[in-house]
Amino acid sequence: MPKLSTLALTLKSESAFTVLAMARALKAKGKDVVELEIGDSPFPTTPHAKGAGIKAIEADQTGYGPSLGLPDFRATAAKWLGDEFGITGLAAENIVAASGAKPFEQYFAEAVLEPDDGVLLFSPHFPTYEPNIQRRGARHVIVPLKVEDEFRPRADAVANFLKTDKKPRAVFLNSPHNPTGGIATTEDLDAIADVVRGTDLMVFSDEPYCHMLWRGKHESLLSRPGMLDHVVAAYTFSKSYSMSGWRLGFAAAHPTVIEAIGKLINSTASCSPPFVQRAGIAALLEDQETRDDYMGRFRRKVERLTAALAKIDGINVAMPAGTFYVFPDVRVICNRLKITSTGLAMYFLEGADDQFGVACLGGEAFGDAGAGFLRFSCAEPDERIDQATAFLPVALSRQDRIDAFLNTHPEFVLKTPYPV
Repeated sequence: MPKLSTLALTLKSESAFTVLAMARALKAKGKDVVELEIGDSPFPTTPHAKGAGIKAIEADQTGYGPSLGLPDFRATAAKWLGDEFGITGLAAENIVAASGAKPFEQYFAEAVLEPDDGVLLFSPHFPTYEPNIQRRGARHVIVPLKVEDEFRPRADAVANFLKTDKKPRAVFLNSPHNPTGGIATTEDLDAIADVVRGTDLMVFSDEPYCHMLWRGKHESLLSRPGMLDHVVAAYTFSKSYSMSGWRLGFAAAHPTVIEAIGKLINSTASCSPPFVQRAGIAALLEDQETRDDYMGRFRRKVERLTAALAKIDGINVAMPAGTFYVFPDVRVICNRLKITSTGLAMYFLEGADDQFGVACLGGEAFGDAGAGFLRFSCAEPDERIDQATAFLPVALSRQDRIDAFLNTHPEFVLKTPYPV
C-alpha cells in the first residue's frame, strides 16, 4: 500500500460531488433520482460564447497562452467589472484568468497566508475553503451565520477576529452565499470595509453567484475605497453563462497579488486555454440578454422550490436573497425522527423508496453550523422539482423505512437533539 502524506489523508472534498457519484451510480442501476445536489446549470452555454469557442478551435487557438490570461480577455474583464458592479479603476493588470473561481481559493491562500495565520470563515461555508487554508498550515476560525439574521456576514465579527486572534490575516467572504442564499448588504460591505481598511487583513471575496440576486443588485467589497489593497475578488462563467464544463473564471486584485497568482498558475496549470477565454470574451460582451433570461428562469425555479418546501410539515424555509439554492431548516423533523440532517438527505436518496430518490445535501457538508439544514439546488426541470417536493412528505411518513435505514446506518442517528 503506498504511503500518503498527512495532507492527502486528511484533505476534505466537496460533498456535492460525492453525492453526485452516488446518485449517478443508483441511476445506472435503474433508480429514478431527481438530482438537486449539484450546483450546475440545466441550461446550455450562452450562444455567443459557444460560437466564439468553436470558432477559436477552428482557428487553431488550442495552444498555450500567457499564464495570467490573454491580454484582451483581461482588459475585457476589467471593463466589465466597472460596467456591471461599479468597480472602477481596474485595467488588464488587475485581472488573472483561471479554470473557474474555485482555484482562486488555493491561489489566494498560497499568495497571502503563512503557517499559523488565522482565517475567518463565516459558516456554513463552501467545503473547499478549509482544505485550501489547511494546505498552507493556517488556521480557520469559524463564525456562525444566523438564520434569524438572514445569514448576513457582520462587520463586528471581523472586528472581533482582528482583536482576539493571535495572527489575524484573512477573511473568506462569499456573497451571494452558498449554501444559505444570504447576501451581504450595502451596509454590511461598507462596515466590513471600514474595519479592514488600514489593517494587514486580506479578504477573499468569492462572487460566483453575482447575477443570482433576487433582492437588490450585487455589490462587491472591492468597489469600496481602499479595498484594492485588501481584496481578491473571484468570478466564474459557470453560473451566469452556463459554462461550468468550460472551466473559466477570473480574479481581480492589486497588480502585486495578480503577478503572484500568475506565478502560481505558471507552476501548476500553465494557463487557461485560449479558445475558452475567447468564449469568455464573447459571453461578457454579447450574451447579456441570454444571461438575464437564464437568471429569470432560475429565480422562478427558486421561488417554485421554496414555495413547495414551505408546504411540508416541519420544514421552515424562506425565499433566499440570492443563488439557486434553497436552505430549509429541518431541525424539527430531524429531532422527531432522531436522524441527522446528512442522514435525512441520504435517506431521501437511498432509503425512502426502492424505485425513486431525491439527491440533496445535509447541512453538515458546509460545517457544523449547517447541521439541521438541507441544501437543495434548482438544477433540474420544473416538473422534476415538483416530483421531488411531492415525494418528500411521502418519504417522511414511512416510519418503517426510516427505522430500517437508521438500523443499517447508525452513523446517522441523531444523538443530541438540534437546538430549535
